[in-house]
Amino acid sequence: MYRWDELDAGHLPSLDAPKWSMRREEILSRWLPVVGELPTPCEPTYQVLADEHASGHRRLHIVFPTADDDQVSALLLLPETPGPWPAMLALHPTSDDGKGDIAVASGRTNRRYGLELAQRGYAVLAPDTITAGERIRAGDSPFHTARFVDEHPRLSPVGKMIADHRQAVSVLGSVPGIDGTRIGVIGHSLGGYNGWFLAGLDDRVKAVVSSCGFVTFAGDPDRRRWGQRAWFSHFPALSPMLERGLVPFEFHEILALVAPRPLFTWLALQDEYFPNWPQATRALDQVWDLYRALGAADAMVTWVGHGGHDFPAPVREAAYAFLDRHLRPATATASTTVIP
Repeated sequence: MYRWDELDAGHLPSLDAPKWSMRREEILSRWLPVVGELPTPCEPTYQVLADEHASGHRRLHIVFPTADDDQVSALLLLPETPGPWPAMLALHPTSDDGKGDIAVASGRTNRRYGLELAQRGYAVLAPDTITAGERIRAGDSPFHTARFVDEHPRLSPVGKMIADHRQAVSVLGSVPGIDGTRIGVIGHSLGGYNGWFLAGLDDRVKAVVSSCGFVTFAGDPDRRRWGQRAWFSHFPALSPMLERGLVPFEFHEILALVAPRPLFTWLALQDEYFPNWPQATRALDQVWDLYRALGAADAMVTWVGHGGHDFPAPVREAAYAFLDRHLRPATATASTTVIP
């Protein structure tokens, strides 16, 4: 258990690379109780509700079942080029439109990374998270999780998202034409941290791109964002600890669970939601030291630059090139077009 004042003073927990295997298990022992009781993915199946041709790909509107008897709505984008294709799980940010924000042409500027990856030759699965898109329950507002918290006291809302995303990885691996050994995850903001939360608990994910999705408790002006709130609650179990000025982990410990798999992170210096980039960069330095100790220094790339809470075109291009290096065969080529 860590104290806020110690973290703010720069006392970030060490990742202890020489004893990483033991340290990793110790981190998991503090992380998993906060996440909650994750169900094991069930046999992957999906139902196609609509199948249409879009610009350079097929777009399938699907639903797939989860182990807790839920249904996840998603868009599955399949390239028109011959497979086998590398695949990406594309996770949306906090947008009422959910998957529509990132996987169709009507999505917001600088958010259509699911669509852009499909146009580069990746198979892409873009699911709605709970409380967004087609999964906004009658009587609820978007991203209000109070009903879920009441109904599922043993699983956090983010834990539910991780469980649904693990099922999505299973679905991706079952789609004909997809190379299930080359699956990555990409996301911005909410989707950015959900991506590395997922990868840390599912080694089927071979590469991670996180845009404006890494933050530390250290220096965060709104640390209580991670506990129970009136609208979107991340981890309700954190709230009693947060009220006492304590946290059971620092987020670079959780990010380190991805190591040594490829990891691309973008931090914006004028991010209005996560302004504590100096502390975040110091924490990322520790994660890179771990990658280096594991012989994978080239597998971790961090971009830090000017801008707000956004995923601008130059950063997306760098992220896509990073994914190409790690998920495509050496002989593969791809377009570098970014939708304006």
